[in-house]
Amino acid sequence: MSEVARLAQSGDQDAFERLYRENVGRIYALCLRLSGDAVHAQSLTQDVFVRAWEKLPSFRGESAFSSWLHRLAVNVVLSGRRVDVRRERRVTITDDLESVPAAGTREAPAGLALDLERAIAGLPPGARAVFVLHDIEGYEHQEIAEMTGIATGTSKAHLFRARRLLREALDR
Repeated sequence: MSEVARLAQSGDQDAFERLYRENVGRIYALCLRLSGDAVHAQSLTQDVFVRAWEKLPSFRGESAFSSWLHRLAVNVVLSGRRVDVRRERRVTITDDLESVPAAGTREAPAGLALDLERAIAGLPPGARAVFVLHDIEGYEHQEIAEMTGIATGTSKAHLFRARRLLREALDR
């Protein structure tokens, strides 16, 4: 196992950021090839690195980190496709346009704001802080990194993890 991977495994965020910089181009290219959509590939790439941070303790070093990460990326993309298929099944198709409410006119279901607040409160502390600072308060990742003492890449990873966890919590 490389020294950088070993340091990242022990929680060294700078080492993980180095692994990110060394591999992000290849992972993005893989996600782009698998998804066929540049915007979706960017999101998938971030999801891959969030999962890599979460799964890093399970990396045994029997193969190169880049090989392990490549396989993880494939799994993330494929599991994302399964989610997309389930989402498409929930879409209602109708020819009766009168029955579809106009955009912005539908009221939020009772309790949705409370559910969102509860879901935000249930986020891990780092992810919650970045989510609130970025998506609610409007700070940029560099500003968040300076405020919280984490790397910019870590801020991005926390944000994408927070969004994923919120989607999962609100889909239940």
